[in-house]
Amino acid sequence: MARHLIQGRDVTIPVRVRQATVCTASYLVRADAARAVIAYSGLDVAEVLPGRAVCALAFIDYADGDLDAYHEFGVTFLVRPPEAGPAPRRGLLAGLSELRTAGAGTFVHWLPVDQGFTLEAGRTIWGFPKEMAGIDLRLASPYKRCIVRKDGRLVLDLLIKPGVPVLGRTARLDAYSHLDGVTRRIPWSLSPRGVRARPGGALIRLGNHPVAKELSELGLPKRALVSATVSRTSMSFGEAKEL
Repeated sequence: MARHLIQGRDVTIPVRVRQATVCTASYLVRADAARAVIAYSGLDVAEVLPGRAVCALAFIDYADGDLDAYHEFGVTFLVRPPEAGPAPRRGLLAGLSELRTAGAGTFVHWLPVDQGFTLEAGRTIWGFPKEMAGIDLRLASPYKRCIVRKDGRLVLDLLIKPGVPVLGRTARLDAYSHLDGVTRRIPWSLSPRGVRARPGGALIRLGNHPVAKELSELGLPKRALVSATVSRTSMSFGEAKEL
């Protein structure tokens, strides 16, 4: 069993999250713009339609886990694994089917958190691009809201309207990270419960932070392709492997 010493504490792999609440909004964006954003990683975005990629924004309340309790926000992109062929171009449903078969994963481009222990653990163990930020989560009301501020500047204000109940299934997929010139693959599993989803369903306001400018260059704010809320999920993160 792999172990990592973080701030004087042993962290064993796999790292487990026992309870978290997750809210996401996914957007169709120009593939060429998305490729430019993640070019530093050496990975390629997955095209679910010709010339279109998926950028997903997520905010998460980690209530109970091996890295303690914290809040997190993520800017991610659907990517094809390095060993996969060219992106499918036969329409959305066929493309998504091929992507699942080929093992498409999630590249984590920006990952602010609000606690120091998870920041050091995430960067050290997996190479996740974690950095400190102010993350204000408002999850008690029917509408779920996240406000992210970094360096005293507003990054974004994201509101998600829960949709209709859908079946939550255990999923195993790969997450990808890049830090200090190294791209890594991380096995990741989650078992969601209390899932609600809908087309659209997200309102976003961008601030004046450089990350907000980057999102605006991707075409945001715009109508979300789909939004989802997960009231309760467990997760497991395996050992990272350098590509």
